[in-house]
Amino acid sequence: MAKNMQSPPPPPSSMVVLSPCAACKILRRRCVDKCVLAPYFPPTEPLKFAAVLKIFGAGNVIKFLQLGLLGVSGRSCRTLIRHHRVIGNRCDTYLDDGWVWLNAKLAFAMDSLRKKCEHVEDSFPTEKCSCSYWTSWVVSLSSLTSDSLITTVLNCRSPNKALELFNAAPEKNTQLYSAIIHVLVGSKLFSHARCLLKDLVENLLVKSHKPYHVSQLAFSALSRLKSSKFTPNVYGELLIVLSKMGLVEEALWMYRKVGAALAKQACNVLLDVLVKTSRFEFLWRIYEEMISNGLSPDVITYGILIDGCCRQGDLLRAHEMFDEMRVKGIEPTVVVYTILIRGLCSENKMEEAESMHRAMREVGVLPNVYTYNTLMDGYCKLANAKQALRLYQDMLGEGLVPDDVTFGILIDGLCKYGDIKTARNLSVNMVKFSVTPSIAVYNSLIDGYCKAGDVSEAMAFFLELERFKVSPDVITYSILIRGLCSAGQIEEADNIIEKMMNEGIPANSVTYNSLIDGCCKEGNMKKALEICSRMTENGVEPNVITFSILIDGYCKIRNLRAAMGIYSEMVIKGLSPDVVAYTAMIDGHCKYGSMKEALKLYSDMLDNGLTPNCHTISCLLDGLCKDGRISNALELFLEKTGFRTTRCDVDAGGTKPSFINHVVYTALIHGLCEDGQIFKAAKLFSDMRCYGLQPDEVIYVVMLQGCFQVKRILNVMMLHADMLKFGVIPNSTIYSILCKGYRESGFLKSALNCSKDLEELH
Repeated sequence: MAKNMQSPPPPPSSMVVLSPCAACKILRRRCVDKCVLAPYFPPTEPLKFAAVLKIFGAGNVIKFLQLGLLGVSGRSCRTLIRHHRVIGNRCDTYLDDGWVWLNAKLAFAMDSLRKKCEHVEDSFPTEKCSCSYWTSWVVSLSSLTSDSLITTVLNCRSPNKALELFNAAPEKNTQLYSAIIHVLVGSKLFSHARCLLKDLVENLLVKSHKPYHVSQLAFSALSRLKSSKFTPNVYGELLIVLSKMGLVEEALWMYRKVGAALAKQACNVLLDVLVKTSRFEFLWRIYEEMISNGLSPDVITYGILIDGCCRQGDLLRAHEMFDEMRVKGIEPTVVVYTILIRGLCSENKMEEAESMHRAMREVGVLPNVYTYNTLMDGYCKLANAKQALRLYQDMLGEGLVPDDVTFGILIDGLCKYGDIKTARNLSVNMVKFSVTPSIAVYNSLIDGYCKAGDVSEAMAFFLELERFKVSPDVITYSILIRGLCSAGQIEEADNIIEKMMNEGIPANSVTYNSLIDGCCKEGNMKKALEICSRMTENGVEPNVITFSILIDGYCKIRNLRAAMGIYSEMVIKGLSPDVVAYTAMIDGHCKYGSMKEALKLYSDMLDNGLTPNCHTISCLLDGLCKDGRISNALELFLEKTGFRTTRCDVDAGGTKPSFINHVVYTALIHGLCEDGQIFKAAKLFSDMRCYGLQPDEVIYVVMLQGCFQVKRILNVMMLHADMLKFGVIPNSTIYSILCKGYRESGFLKSALNCSKDLEELH
């Protein structure tokens, strides 16, 4: 031992030591005359010290030199430089405080350490030798019993050293996890503790496959530790981990087990996950228990509660919580204000949202990008792109930098609003702010151009994806296929679906349904069935929408037998027809004149709990009127539209019947006029405006023809004046009807005037 504790080896005699030395220069300290590092690290060879510093650290190098443990000759330093990556990769994890401490904790003799340090050149001549050294080190760990290893971890002087020892352990059982987690939590190293808790839970999940058992096993492992390092705070950390992993039931179990001992942060995390998973019944119960346990809510707690109120649609309670926190002297942050603004936007209360936006400024809380994104999203959902763009300019004026979400909201809103040009300009400006257009932005632009009928420009954007290395997704292809089908380019759409399959992007039901719908609209039912077969072959089962499209396609070509065959197959597969499928079949039977079958389907639809839509009612009304069953049509109209609501009821704020629209009125008024019941038709016509409906050219044409049919010329003149009064400009069809009707009724002067107006139109 004494032999080994000799003075440091002398430096090479030929070495001329300059000042400052490389070591002191790298450490940025003054180099004294008797610097212990100067003889071994001359200023001309800084790489020597850099390599040794990276592995051992400055403090350990100085200790080794003072104790005579490290004879660093020129050759050994070159060896360290050559292998510093290999050594460093291992020493970064295990050697933060040097080899002396680590070997001591592992019951290695100091003499063994000195031998390793003296022969550092021989120990690391190659990567193979380095690996063999660390293998032998790990083997020495494996010789320790589980209890000894746990004791060593608990007795470590610092949590970092305990963590190093844990990481090096060849086998890790739940008790070793428990020990290191208690050590880390007790030292307030919560992020490290949560990582290990998550690792423990995942390992237990693999073994048991039952989350409920996992929470119990983890709790039991943490509770069994008998040591002064035990801390009850580990339960709160376990609850946080379970919550963030989405194991809500397990987190609630933990809360019921140790609720009273939990810290505020753990309760806040649990409350937050309950809000995000819509477990509102537990949210308020746990909040009340939190208060009863003596925990005072902070700004984070109130933010979570306000978010919960907004998600429940209870804005009144959200405002009450907001006022309560201010009364308690807790100042809302930008996050709290933004949560409340988002709740108002979700209820389309944009004026109140803007008011809240101004209020936060008045108290000195400046909105951030997320605040502006929330407001812009609210306006875009209301198709108010103008206000959204105003907010965008305000945001830029305040020096805030828009992100990809900002551009995504604006571009999508503008495309849905139909302002493709502005959306395109915004996408170009993204580069200015170093924001790369995402696939969502491209999808919005492609969809916008497709809906505008400009499929060529949509294809140009699709090809641009490849140039900018942006990978299209299944939504991109589905949008493009739907656009091509709407433009009648079925073959091109079919080629696109083949392309996406070749690129390894599997088509989904939406993609196939878009192509099938395009074929049905073209009347190409054979092609539609081929695509349906291909869909099944590729593992995508036809859904209700698929069958509804096929049924509607066959009904449009008046092949009711095939449509009913598809309907039967749908029922055999266990799929319940939806409103679209029933409406398509009802429409087909009505147009074919089979009112008995149509009414039977309508009855089945009601028996299955489905609510008919406007198109369903209009199809039945049109069918009944054409079949001469006007009284049945009126009865259905009064029953399903709630027309017995009086005009004064509606004027006083009564609810407008859900089926009241132009389609229903046009079908019924046309049927009444054809049957000569002009008085009832006129009554319906006059009551349209009661429900906020302005008669259009089609209804005026129907009414004019009906009045001429029963020779009510005064009513014709009043209708003509009514059109001009409400700004409905008569078209050539209306003037032709007026001219012919006046002439046949003997009103030649009026006929002549209408004839002149007709000529002016041409």
